[in-house]
Amino acid sequence: MTVATSRGTLKPPEPAPGPPSSRGVIDEAVADLQAHRRVWAAVTAAERAGLVRELRRRFLAVADRWISACEKGKGIDPRSGSGAGEEALAGPYLILRNLRLLQRSLEGIARTGHPPIPGPVWTRPGSAQVVARVFPQDLYDRIFYGGVTAEVWMEPGVTRASLPETMAVAYRQAERPGGVALVLGAGNVSSIGPMDTLYKLFVEDRVVLYKPNPANAYLGPLMEEAFAPLAERGLFRLVYGGADVGSYLCNHPGVDEVHVTGSDKTYEAIVFGAGPEGERRQRAGAPLLAKPVSAELGNVSPVIVVPGPWSDGDLAYQAENLVTMIANNAGFNCNATRVVVTDAAWSGRERLLAGVRERLARLPPRRAWYPGAADRFDAFLAQHPEAERFGARANGDLPWTLVAGLDPERRDEICFSTEAFCSLFAETPLGAGPGPGPSKTAGAAEFLARAVDFVNERLWGTLNVTLLVHPRSLADPAVARALEAAVAGLRYGTVSINHWAAVGYGLVVTPWGAYPGHTAADIQSGTGWVHNTLMFSRLRKAVVRAPFRAFPKPAWFVTHRTAGKLTSRLVRFEAAPSPAKLPGILGLALRG
Repeated sequence: MTVATSRGTLKPPEPAPGPPSSRGVIDEAVADLQAHRRVWAAVTAAERAGLVRELRRRFLAVADRWISACEKGKGIDPRSGSGAGEEALAGPYLILRNLRLLQRSLEGIARTGHPPIPGPVWTRPGSAQVVARVFPQDLYDRIFYGGVTAEVWMEPGVTRASLPETMAVAYRQAERPGGVALVLGAGNVSSIGPMDTLYKLFVEDRVVLYKPNPANAYLGPLMEEAFAPLAERGLFRLVYGGADVGSYLCNHPGVDEVHVTGSDKTYEAIVFGAGPEGERRQRAGAPLLAKPVSAELGNVSPVIVVPGPWSDGDLAYQAENLVTMIANNAGFNCNATRVVVTDAAWSGRERLLAGVRERLARLPPRRAWYPGAADRFDAFLAQHPEAERFGARANGDLPWTLVAGLDPERRDEICFSTEAFCSLFAETPLGAGPGPGPSKTAGAAEFLARAVDFVNERLWGTLNVTLLVHPRSLADPAVARALEAAVAGLRYGTVSINHWAAVGYGLVVTPWGAYPGHTAADIQSGTGWVHNTLMFSRLRKAVVRAPFRAFPKPAWFVTHRTAGKLTSRLVRFEAAPSPAKLPGILGLALRG
């Protein structure tokens, strides 16, 4: 039976996940994947590009059902409120973009041996570090992301001449044994697990056993349908279950490596074991699990607000930007704003916070659908009963909550050491003075240096950081130099200027992951990369640069008036780009 949807299409009834997979089913799946790992390794880049074309068709076919299932699972009314369009962007749109860019890279490998880099490659002034511009990829990127650029900064030792040799290394090996990768999917954002799966398959040359998180296991049947071209060849299998199934899978002798998106506590339980014995092993640096484990594990994500000559319109726009960073997905994002870092001496600080409060007061609370949210919320309120709450706590909703004016010197501050992962965020003013001399921007350079030290040394995690800096501030050469020093000095996997750092996740061509260097005993935001469709193997960070105020309003803003209709069209555009689709998209974007 089919039913009508608000999008004017027909779909089958909502998918239902299967029961937890038995050990017999799991063993059979692992054996099948082991039998095909060398088969996959022998598939050429050109043949893989053909498979990706088929995957694009399959994922488009499940897109509407995917969006509806997520909206139902998260309690989102697609016709109203701040959640409109979120699930289209965070799910099918991103996976279809990922597939389109992977296809381009695979076709490049087939032609030249490595993916084509769309922008210039240069050596950073005053450094031997090589930088490659990876975005925009094409004219469509320039249209949809006006003024946005992105770079990948490489590890020391990579030169402009050797850079191509560090790309798509799995395709350069004479012997390609392949392997079986277990992907433990995330429960918060529906594109994470499927995109991690694509990365293991097409970048790291592994066949994949995928276990969705119980929080969104309702998507499992749709993922099986979409990944069918790979499953039919023995390259992908999906199993269901909770922590007990996950533990069995991680320790299965037929699983060669593990990738997990979740919390650092989940990683520690996987690698060292649970309870006091696990803690002892962690202190001793003695992992219980000997196989490779890559991970993306969250962040106390900072937003550094650089003081400058902000107009009332600037303050209003950036207040919307900040509120979007916490309100998107009801705050259940690893890149959600957690600590806004301001200059205590800046005249715009209180006006910016007033704008944030005003917008939070108008924004309806969201259902706290992610497991454990209420307990985390209460833990933060226990330490900060003065926190400002906007909206009522009722019927499963949690109010938007701001803890303003935190003491940046406080060493036991929960907002600095723990990711809230709910509808709560904080603000801390650094005591940077106005700076010497008469220049209105003289204090910005000093503030930037202090802010970099603060977020590097005091905030937990290294996944992503956002900086907001006015173009008139950057007209001062001293501030421009300080910004570049800040970008270089920030120990984060993604550094984003003026756009929310989540755009580094959403561009997909940019690598996404923690800043390199964490050990298993102190894993913080994790280890390894995903997305990274140009397949760089020796990289240090991604840097995104955007206009201070984007026009049209970004589709992910929670105040966007046409997001529901716009994102549906963007999904179909990514599946099959065409100039004929642009007028309808741009018309909706301009009315946002």
